[in-house]
Amino acid sequence: MLVALVIFYAGVCVLVFIFQRSLLYHPIVRSAEQVDQLAHEARMGRWTNATGQFIGLKRLATNQPTVGSVFMLYGNGSTAVHCAVYADVIQPEAPLDFYVLEYPGYEDRSGTPSRESLLAAANEAFPLLDTNKPVYLIGESLGTGVAAYLAGKFPGKITGLMLLSPYHRLADVAQSHYPFLPARWLLHDDFRSEDYLRGYHGLVGVMVDGKDEVIPASFGHRLFDGYAGPKRLWEYPGCNHVELGESPETFWKAVVEFWQTGKTNLSAGNFFKNKS
Repeated sequence: MLVALVIFYAGVCVLVFIFQRSLLYHPIVRSAEQVDQLAHEARMGRWTNATGQFIGLKRLATNQPTVGSVFMLYGNGSTAVHCAVYADVIQPEAPLDFYVLEYPGYEDRSGTPSRESLLAAANEAFPLLDTNKPVYLIGESLGTGVAAYLAGKFPGKITGLMLLSPYHRLADVAQSHYPFLPARWLLHDDFRSEDYLRGYHGLVGVMVDGKDEVIPASFGHRLFDGYAGPKRLWEYPGCNHVELGESPETFWKAVVEFWQTGKTNLSAGNFFKNKS
């Protein structure tokens, strides 16, 4: 019986290792026509590389000249068009161009999602931004690891980050969900945000939710506490994953203020704790 249990346990570990990407990535796939229609409704346009290949969506600032760009890296179950809600509340606060990376294998972008393909896509897209002006990164859930990677890769060209429901290491998040398995060692696509940020010294905002069942708040706290640069923490004890405890307009107004001034003091009306 013991041998049978060992064999069964080993078999489960092998299956998790083989199918881990289907557990980690949840791509939404649509036709090009559907993406174009949704993008049009969201007032966004296709973003392409030098060869004309689709790499994401963008919405340029209505007011010119712009004061910089925002580059969005979304969570594993989202897509670029779903991120229009961020542009809706950020652009009224400042004339910022808004870009969203579409991950390989999502919507009608070719490829397969993996750590390697996501980081390669981010590497390709970032130099296409106007880095002569401030560039701000937004990472959401899984995408916080991609944002942290870019910050470490291009530290002198990124002015600030905002990380929504982040983690210090994705492998530790996986271990928390599968405590009966050696998930930390089985995960191939481990995003190590705390390691990526060691080469970055700019502004970092972190938002954590006390009732987050996807990425427990402790992992966001560990990332925040371990970062040595200027930082600001938004904490919503009664909220779940990527959920705000105040209006999006109030939250993003404070984020833009933080990005532009670097102030880490509390602002009236904001329900967050400052640990800077």
